[in-house]
Parts: sequence; C-alpha cells; structure tokens
Amino acid sequence: MASYRELLAAREKLEAEIARARNEEAGSILEQIRAQVADYGFTVEDIFGSKRKGSQHNWTRVPVAPKYRDPQTGATWSGRGRAPLWIAGKDRAKFAI
Repeated sequence: MASYRELLAAREKLEAEIARARNEEAGSILEQIRAQVADYGFTVEDIFGSKRKGSQHNWTRVPVAPKYRDPQTGATWSGRGRAPLWIAGKDRAKFAI
C-alpha cells in the first residue's frame, strides 16, 4: 500500500491531468456549440430562455382585515408582522376585535 505522501503526490498529478483534459474537451465542445448556434441561428433567449427582471412580479397586495385594536388610541393591527408596542407581550385576547 502507498504512503500518505505518495497518495497526495498521485492525487496532485491526477488533478492536473483532469484539469488539462477538461480544458481540451471543453474547447472542442464550445467550438461545436458555436458552430451549431451559427448554423441554426439560435439567439441567447432560445438557448437560455427569456430574462427575468429580478424579483419583480405582478402580484397585487390585498389588505388584511385588522384583528386587534388598541382601545386607547384606536390603532389596529392585522396580526401579521412584528407586533406593535401597544400589544407586544400582552394578552392579545383583550385587544381582539
């Protein structure tokens, strides 16, 4: 059985050989792809699909009915998101609408 250092040296040689083979094959594959794209007239959108505009969407937000009301100020809260200070840490049943 080979020693640890011998195995490391063999791995380095193998990794270098793998990188060289990948670069050679990738170059020839890329040439083939470019030739086929030129022959058939593909566009970037044909190959990769249409571009999305980030996270923009056409959703509309529907307002949520309030579930809680502060009796002193009349402020309301829907129960979603961070709780306002007037209800935080208190029994929410007292503020239910």
